Amino acid sequence: MSTEPRKRIAIESATDLLTAEPPRAQTGRRPGALTGGIVLVFLRALGGPLWILGFLTEWPGLRDDFDLDSESAAVVLGIVIGGVALWALVLLCFAFGLVHGSNTARMLTQFWAAISITAAAITYFSTSESITVRATLLTLALDILILLALSSRNARSWTRGRSRRWIAFSSAAPRRTPHH
Repeated sequence: MSTEPRKRIAIESATDLLTAEPPRAQTGRRPGALTGGIVLVFLRALGGPLWILGFLTEWPGLRDDFDLDSESAAVVLGIVIGGVALWALVLLCFAFGLVHGSNTARMLTQFWAAISITAAAITYFSTSESITVRATLLTLALDILILLALSSRNARSWTRGRSRRWIAFSSAAPRRTPHH
């Protein structure tokens, strides 16, 4: 018989999600879903420098399209490159947190992936910008895969470890009782 926990059904009540699962020690083997999620976050962070290189090849045309003088062009270029580099650094911090079993890093990474997916959808539906393999499709696919990998039951259980705060929270969760 398998030691893996049962897979969740498509429709699950919120109270089932708050019930305490048997804690899994962090000294145990890291689940495959979490390892895959870590690799995907590293790949997504690597996308930042690659995006910067692609942006630099398009920069002369963009600078001319927006009719920027040399001083304002340098400021805009610095802001864009600095922002993307900072975001890649944040992703690397999330990945290192995941390597060390941080549940906070797992939750923040999932939040970021959900925001990124939502932003891509809003951009696609509200503008005439298309989804291309070079720009959006690869990052969107990585974001979806990251979200799937890090939201698995095994990844959640392993990163929670033996957190007393979570066990205290889940045991203190109010139980619904039928009213007579």
